[in-house]
Amino acid sequence: MNAGDALQGISIAVAPNGGRRTKADHPAIPLTPEELALTARDCLDAGAAMIHVHVRKEDGSHLLDADAYRAAIAAIRAAVGDRMMIQITSEGLGIYSPAEQIAVVKAVRPEAVSLALRELVPDETHEAAFADLLSWAAREKVSPQIILYDPKEAVQLDGMRRRGLLSRDDIPVLYVLGRYTPGQRSLPRDLLPFLAPDMPAYTHWSVCAFGRHEAACVTAAALLGGHVRVGFENNLWLPEGTAAGSNADLVRTVAAALLPLSVPLLQGPALAEMLTRIGSAGLPKG
Repeated sequence: MNAGDALQGISIAVAPNGGRRTKADHPAIPLTPEELALTARDCLDAGAAMIHVHVRKEDGSHLLDADAYRAAIAAIRAAVGDRMMIQITSEGLGIYSPAEQIAVVKAVRPEAVSLALRELVPDETHEAAFADLLSWAAREKVSPQIILYDPKEAVQLDGMRRRGLLSRDDIPVLYVLGRYTPGQRSLPRDLLPFLAPDMPAYTHWSVCAFGRHEAACVTAAALLGGHVRVGFENNLWLPEGTAAGSNADLVRTVAAALLPLSVPLLQGPALAEMLTRIGSAGLPKG
């Protein structure tokens, strides 16, 4: 997706909970399937096309579990139908191994999944399993998104692509601006290293950011041709520095910033169609 394509529409994804924060951080962070469903409905109304879902144990801690994902997906589908894409995470948070992450993804067979490159390919010995997962995703029509925390990881992924290890010539990615550290505040300029002239290009790229400048970061990304992700996973604050009341408030803020700039928002079905086209552009190898 180039800068001109941004004017054809971008998608807003909401990441409403993540794997770390609890209601002690914000009382509106959704943890149960029912809470996730209500959040999805409100964020859909605010302009989101996709929800990025984490599930939790009863004590609120991070969980990767197929049954828990199925319950969350069923609740969200009952609330929003097919008007919103549902993306699960494979994030291990240092608890789950790459093999365990992959096993959960295959057991759930979700519509979409995020895959952190640094977790699933910590070294070259994990490349084959990662490549096999992407081939499986192409066959099963599961839309992957590769999470990249550093420009070096974008180069690493491109190296795998150039060596023919990936099942497709292009793949959606998410550039993460910043780190999960106390007081982290990302800035729009943090995106520039990912988009430098000597960096690999990906057709469908998205951005998420930390702290009160989240809206500024993702609005800049949208104007440069990227899609955006906002939500309590990374940020609890409105741009003026007051606490957001809900995830929908964060979605609404970005939607309100983009629409006057002639950047229309994609809806869930249109986003799904776009990702399907990308997925079918390259046939699985082997």
